[in-house]
Amino acid sequence: MSVSVSTTARLHFGFLDPGGRSAQPFGSFGLSLDRPATRLTLQRADVFAVSGPEAERAERYLKTIAASCGIDHPYRLHMDEVIPPHSGLGSGTQLALAVGAAFAALERLNITPLEIAGRLARGARSGIGMATFEVGGAVLDGGPVGGGLPELVARVAFPTDWRALLIFDPSTKGLDGASEIAAFDALPDFPAAETAALQEGIVQRALPALTRQDFATFCAEVGNLQDKMGAYFAPTQGGGPYTSPHVTGILDWLRHEGIAGLGQSSWGPTGFAFSESEDAGQELLSAVRDRASGSPLRFELAQGRNEGAEIEVQG
Repeated sequence: MSVSVSTTARLHFGFLDPGGRSAQPFGSFGLSLDRPATRLTLQRADVFAVSGPEAERAERYLKTIAASCGIDHPYRLHMDEVIPPHSGLGSGTQLALAVGAAFAALERLNITPLEIAGRLARGARSGIGMATFEVGGAVLDGGPVGGGLPELVARVAFPTDWRALLIFDPSTKGLDGASEIAAFDALPDFPAAETAALQEGIVQRALPALTRQDFATFCAEVGNLQDKMGAYFAPTQGGGPYTSPHVTGILDWLRHEGIAGLGQSSWGPTGFAFSESEDAGQELLSAVRDRASGSPLRFELAQGRNEGAEIEVQG
């Protein structure tokens, strides 16, 4: 018997309260993508063996969740591919949830993604990765209120015609771990009035715009949220709104060309820009490739994903 899990990256557009010190701290808005992906297979074995990219991290997740359930058994775990780590696309949370979900299915345990995240110390600030793993789409969480993990408060399907240009910089990595904690601790409180304005923009305009397929309004609200996040987190990102100078150059150029729905996912360095159709996305992809010739950047054209992770039990 074996279990295969396939899950995908997410964009993190930003927090409603990035300072995290209000009565409703953080609160995240994000989107499930159809790529890049994490795919793995788990089965029982005579000898414990973990292989493939990010094997050390995956082994730690597997042993931790097995111990939390009181199970001591050798497994064979193989990662066929993983979301690029430290890229701002939620790789760590998706790997943890994929490993945990495979383990739960293999051992016939009823453990939710939220419970898996808690056992594996993921999702302390943002629930976007848990929500996209479970249901996909564009999602808003309520933040870690009352000491619990953030829970989903709104989910809307992403229009199938729209595309997201992804801008990767393999030469740079975003903050994580201790450096991420230190960055949050050093930042000031976020004004309550700005939190209220961001909440109004996302709840009353951005999410309804997705339902109406109102591309301009959705992009305007994402752009506004990104502007606020870029200004707030600039001291932790070298003084600018984005982590990577190479990505910054492309995003500045796209903005000059009239693109409104763009920014950086989480701590970056991955940037994004939306287009209203496949044809428009392909034109954008061609243009940025020409513009970035000679740089370390690479690009992909992604779609929103409106389903959760795929979990397949064999044998």
